Amino acid sequence: MKFSKFSLLFLITGSFLLAQNQKYTIAEAVNGLRSNLAVKNISQFSWSDDNKSFYQGVKNGYLVTEVQSMKQDTLVSLFQLNKNLAADRKLKSFPRINFINKDKGYFTQGSKYFWVQRSGKEWKVTDWNSLDENAENTELLSDNSGFVYTVKNNLYLNKNGKVVAITDDQDENIVNGKSVHQQEFGISKGIFISPDNSKIAFYRMDQTMVNDYPIIDWSVVPAVNKNIKYPMAGSKSHHVTLGIYDIKTNKTTFVKTEGDAEQYLTVITWNPDSKSIFIGVLNRDQNDLQMNQYDAASGNFVKTIFEEKSDKYVEPQHPLTFFPNSTTDFIWQSERSGFNHLFHYNIDKGLIAQITKGNWLVTELLGFNEKKKEIFYTSTQETPLERHLYKVNWNTFKTEKLTDQAGMHTGILSKDGNHLYDSYSNANSPRIVNVINTNTLKSKNLITSENTLKNYQRPEIKNVTLSADDGTPLYGKLILPTDFDASKKYPVIVYLYNGPHLQLITNSFPASGNLWYEYMAQRGYIVFTMDGRGSSNRGQKFEQAVFRHLGETEMKDQLKGVAYLKSLPYVNADKMGIHGWSFGGFMTTSFMLKHPEVFKVGVAGGPVIDWNMYEIMYTERYMDSPQNNPEGYKQANLLDKVQNLKGHLLMIHGAQDNVVVWQHSIKFLKAAVDNGVQLDYFVYPGHEHNVLGKDRVHLMQKVTDYFDEYLKK
Repeated sequence: MKFSKFSLLFLITGSFLLAQNQKYTIAEAVNGLRSNLAVKNISQFSWSDDNKSFYQGVKNGYLVTEVQSMKQDTLVSLFQLNKNLAADRKLKSFPRINFINKDKGYFTQGSKYFWVQRSGKEWKVTDWNSLDENAENTELLSDNSGFVYTVKNNLYLNKNGKVVAITDDQDENIVNGKSVHQQEFGISKGIFISPDNSKIAFYRMDQTMVNDYPIIDWSVVPAVNKNIKYPMAGSKSHHVTLGIYDIKTNKTTFVKTEGDAEQYLTVITWNPDSKSIFIGVLNRDQNDLQMNQYDAASGNFVKTIFEEKSDKYVEPQHPLTFFPNSTTDFIWQSERSGFNHLFHYNIDKGLIAQITKGNWLVTELLGFNEKKKEIFYTSTQETPLERHLYKVNWNTFKTEKLTDQAGMHTGILSKDGNHLYDSYSNANSPRIVNVINTNTLKSKNLITSENTLKNYQRPEIKNVTLSADDGTPLYGKLILPTDFDASKKYPVIVYLYNGPHLQLITNSFPASGNLWYEYMAQRGYIVFTMDGRGSSNRGQKFEQAVFRHLGETEMKDQLKGVAYLKSLPYVNADKMGIHGWSFGGFMTTSFMLKHPEVFKVGVAGGPVIDWNMYEIMYTERYMDSPQNNPEGYKQANLLDKVQNLKGHLLMIHGAQDNVVVWQHSIKFLKAAVDNGVQLDYFVYPGHEHNVLGKDRVHLMQKVTDYFDEYLKK
């Protein structure tokens, strides 16, 4: 069959238009970017110990790339590992290897550890160690001689195959070696091994005074209760101490942290000489931090290096970072200037200098180039909507920006500081990965990912900047329906969080920020989302504007967004919905009760209903204690405001939620019954605070259907 040029052009053009008209399934809208629409990335990137090459994971193996020439070769493959294994021990899939150097690494299978070693062209897998099958929180000694781990509530050392019980607490409510203080203050672990591997510091948390809280497993018959310890605002908190175990003497000394037993022990840091340890001791009111040095052998207090106070709160989040080959000088990250910046301290002389300055904040400290006296970091210096990579000389304070392309950059620095792995995306670029020479600033591209959404019907997205009542800029995004016609009026969904430690609006891929927003745009909705005061990465004043009155300033800012929406001729102000989860669920419910005339429909997931029932560390930071701020707690409490509900409200909760416990929404239901108020409710059995995996598709279908039911009629 022959086609004319015109017919061929028509076919090509028609296919192109058809391709761009594809619509997301709900599964793609929810999990697509982690499955069939995932953007190409470099897996398991790491720098070699000699700084001359880097490793990356590929299917059934690892590649090694020489930085100078970019010559690439197979480092090790599944075939090579299996070649020297007996038939009954052959690996079915390639394990994730932690490389010590280019010829040696290790991997785990369950509680078993294996060496992977190269001899000539051959790779061999040998048994290394086997830990208790219930081992958790495993930390490896840096000389690879042993492991420190927890089993239930106790701490163990397995060194050269010999197991020693470091603690032996019979009461399960005394917990050793695990993270404490509800993982606030940047705490992510409870085991801290000294640099010389001679001592092991560990958290010991006594929870005996904290109330039990039931978490019911409904999957078995009869249902089974598992109590957790959940310290609620204003109630008794757990008591934490820091033990130091001496491997040679087999003895434990507890650090003498004097003061209130309910104080917080944060940012644990070993001195590189392993002779002393630093603890940020923060009072329960969270407004007075003392950075104390303690002797590691005796546990005795040595001195306070510095103190930080605030009329609101001090929130330490990062351990000390010592300068290369120094036991006296370190970097401390602090918001004392209003934004998180780097401060140079000396143990004996105190503050030496503030290294970074400005109305922007450092978001990550990446490392050093010792020879050039350079510090590498990520910051919002360009704009709060982006992250860029920088270096600064710690003597002259000369700063240089290392990335030019707009977007959200993340970096991994080589150990010598001469090369920087730079991965970024922006509204138009799904992912670009380069390696930057930090001396010449020349870069080599590793991947430029294709747009996996190119065949889909994408909405127009408008960046919006509004002003809070004090003139503060508020950044948001307006996502228009894919069949947008300015002469028509459309229903609107406002998605919000607006709480601490989260930022929704950035210049990243996809430009919308969430494929579910685009899915709703394909279904004829306008979607609006904005970061109001109280949210993250805008500095202390922005974050602390909500202090003692959670929900109030945030609603004022979000109402600016509502006013903007109502000013648009194509917005149907009578058909507005609101949706959020966790803090966003609290905000959604607050709007439906405190401003019931604004939104016709609300969907609140995992909502905080009464801050008296949320955990101490988070709540008392932002709200003070219930005893000191009864009016603030009463103002934020939604249980006595349920009678104000006018619109349609769907509340959703995970039945095993151990963050915002189920009782929040259960008490809200009781208040609704008591007041004769009707609302809709749904529970996800087996899920904790977030509904994840395939069940999240069910969740977002339910949310979608609810908006369809009440906003499309």
